[in-house]
Amino acid sequence: MRSPALSASPDPAGSGFEDRLSEPLTAVVTGARRRAVRDGDNQLDTAHLLHTLVENEPRVWGAFAGGPPQVVRLLGYLVQRTIGYGIRWSGTVENSVTGAGDGVPGWSPAAAAAMASAVGRAVTRGAFLAEGPDLLAALTYDRQCRAVEVLRRAGVDVDLLVTALEGAPCQARTG
Repeated sequence: MRSPALSASPDPAGSGFEDRLSEPLTAVVTGARRRAVRDGDNQLDTAHLLHTLVENEPRVWGAFAGGPPQVVRLLGYLVQRTIGYGIRWSGTVENSVTGAGDGVPGWSPAAAAAMASAVGRAVTRGAFLAEGPDLLAALTYDRQCRAVEVLRRAGVDVDLLVTALEGAPCQARTG
């Protein structure tokens, strides 16, 4: 059964956000929404975004100090989230940030805040469109969100990941 909240527009800010996401990042949002529905969750959360991002955006893999083995381990933990330990999140709202993203249909406040931060990061680097690395960096800003919990459980040094992402801003696509 499809959740009415998740049937809402993919635009996390309600208007004007959708055109600020690159094509690959728009695909990540679409995939994360499908994953949330498939998991029976009422809201797309930061772990859904992280899972779909890592699974479908190879440009973020280079930020992980442990390389491909660490990415594979992370994906394993993300799959376990669907079939195991993430069940404790079922029926709860991910609300690790205050005031950010409140009232965005189908999105947890933390996920909406991460998307807004991804667009803000793109603007800071002089780009109009947010890319996958912008979202990965934004997911690490909220150290209490589900995505960061998954990263930690998978053995990712979040501080090292942040450093890698700060040192390697996303490059605009060419051609």
